Parts: sequence; C-alpha cells; structure tokens
Amino acid sequence: MPTNPVMKKMLIFTIMMVILPIFSYFFSKSLIFEGLLGFSHTSSYFYAAIVAIAIVHVILGMFIYVAFTEDTKPVPQFKTD
Repeated sequence: MPTNPVMKKMLIFTIMMVILPIFSYFFSKSLIFEGLLGFSHTSSYFYAAIVAIAIVHVILGMFIYVAFTEDTKPVPQFKTD
C-alpha cells in the first residue's frame, strides 16, 4: 500500500471505479430486475446499465468532492533550520 495519502485515495477511487460498476450491473440485472421485479432478459440489460452509469457518476462526484476538500499544505521551497 502506498504511504502517500494522496496516492492511497487515488488507489481507492481507482479500485472503486473498476469494481463497483461491474458488480452493480450484474447484481441489479440478475437479482433486482430479473429476480424481484420480473423484467424480461433483454430489458433488464438496459436498466442494469443505467444503474452502473449512476454508480460511476456517484464515484466521480465523491472523487471531485474529496479532491476539492483535500487539505493541501504549501511545501516550503527552502530548507528551514
């Protein structure tokens, strides 16, 4: 794991961007739309894609919020003794 906190955040958001939309697509398609709501096989693709796109937008919004609220401390250019 990277020790730099900025890199740690970037790694977490990268993993979330890869895993969560794919998981939410297949989870919502098979269990929610086909299982609970009884949609047909072909129409459940469409609605599951909408769920995955919504998850991507939520993750991007979270990333932008974290990036703007991040406390950036100015790095001194000269060594202070």
